[in-house]
Amino acid sequence: MSIESVPLGRRERNKQDKLQRITAAARELFAEHGIDDVTTVHIAERADVATGTLFLYAKTKSELLLLVQNTAYTDALVRGIAAAEHIPDELSAVMAIVRPIVECNRVQVDNGRAYLREIVFGDPEEPHHRDAIAHTVETERAISRVLERNDRMDQGRASSIAHVVSSIMFITMAATVNRGSSVDDLVNQIQEHVRAILPA
Repeated sequence: MSIESVPLGRRERNKQDKLQRITAAARELFAEHGIDDVTTVHIAERADVATGTLFLYAKTKSELLLLVQNTAYTDALVRGIAAAEHIPDELSAVMAIVRPIVECNRVQVDNGRAYLREIVFGDPEEPHHRDAIAHTVETERAISRVLERNDRMDQGRASSIAHVVSSIMFITMAATVNRGSSVDDLVNQIQEHVRAILPA
């Protein structure tokens, strides 16, 4: 029997079930009320777990937000990478990666902005924060791979431009002046900045 086919023990199944319930409860409550109006007690009650149990999976409300948003970010990045594979134009392919990330960040604007703050200022030793940072790194790699399709673009330059594109995307989404902007408005802003830094 392979390792992959070994069934999980009862304890591990219970842990996974609790994590799924906590994640679902946090996702629902954050979407309904926003991070500022939700407490860990609310989430524990919705997930039907003790507050102490919740803290075994995430020590703070910010960590719960990271847990929820990381899942959404992963899905968005997968969609963006898949879409970019079939687009020959570099700018359009880069924006195919960017758009789903902007969309997932704007499902609930305050949650999205809080998530970006956590990525920048959160504890890098905390596992959910490390996952968030890993997502940003993978985003840059995906953008770099698109840019490397251009024969005149070496890996180092592609990586540098991808980092700048990522920075543009995050600053545009986080900026207070853009709090009321639509997804299309943000994507258009990002596209104009990216157009300016891509080689002719």
